[in-house]
Amino acid sequence: MSKAASGLPIGRGLLYLTVAGAAWGTAGAAAALVYRAGDMGPIALSFWRCAAGFVLLLAVHLLRPRARTAVRPEPRGRRVWRAGVTGVALAVFQTAYFAAVESTGLAVATVVTLGAGPVLIALGARLTLGERLGRGGLAAVAGALAGLGVLVLGGGDTTVRPWGVLLALVSAAGYSLMTLLTRRWGRYGGGDAARTSVEAFAVTSLCLLPLALAEGLVPYTAEPALLLGLLAYIAAVPTALAYALYFAGAAVVRAATVSVIMLLEPVSAAALAVVLLGERLTAATVVGTLLMLGSVAGLAAAEARGAAVPA
Repeated sequence: MSKAASGLPIGRGLLYLTVAGAAWGTAGAAAALVYRAGDMGPIALSFWRCAAGFVLLLAVHLLRPRARTAVRPEPRGRRVWRAGVTGVALAVFQTAYFAAVESTGLAVATVVTLGAGPVLIALGARLTLGERLGRGGLAAVAGALAGLGVLVLGGGDTTVRPWGVLLALVSAAGYSLMTLLTRRWGRYGGGDAARTSVEAFAVTSLCLLPLALAEGLVPYTAEPALLLGLLAYIAAVPTALAYALYFAGAAVVRAATVSVIMLLEPVSAAALAVVLLGERLTAATVVGTLLMLGSVAGLAAAEARGAAVPA
């Protein structure tokens, strides 16, 4: 199986991204339960998510065995630059998205953020990385975006506010920058995805701390055990695990493919809403999910085939 400069097989990178996208989708349901359990605000939740995720990632990084490698270690200056840019982009991505949800609603914010992401990433990858999707890839991206629109907007009752749309576009820009830079650095090797995750989350937590303090860092809750359990889950699964897998996978898979695979997030969220939160299974949910899953599967298969062809 073909490997990228980082040494991770392409197939394993695709698997990592699939698991990360599905794990991201569980964060919304867990966050909804957090809001029911207390008066925690979205920025404070984002801060605790990143800060606790940083602690978990750091613990794993310190405890894991050190593999011997002949690769020259990454220069300190490049490491600092990588962590700083990735951390700031992640902070912009998360904070602007939460603000967009508050301004224009969950449906519109999700469609604009996740819909603009693949477009910006495909364009950026073509201009800066020389990656071409081809007709099949473009069709897969179009199918995924159509499925996203049907899945999220199919229920109607949406409100579009220009300020919220602008915030969602800012969020998409942060996400796109993070994805493109991760792919660029991964293509040429020299970086450690696990260390990048730890250092990026340290930067993100520092960026979010003053905003979280202004919003209210410690919430009132009548169910502290439930709230702590939910925060622990959010920090462990859709944060520490998902982002560690995301940074590793995004370093070896084409940037546009990454953006489409991560659209599994709303599919996972919709499934949880039906199974755990009692929401009704609608025709829009079924059609949108099938469109997105078909597009993701097609693009992933094309990526795997391309990786198997000798250079």
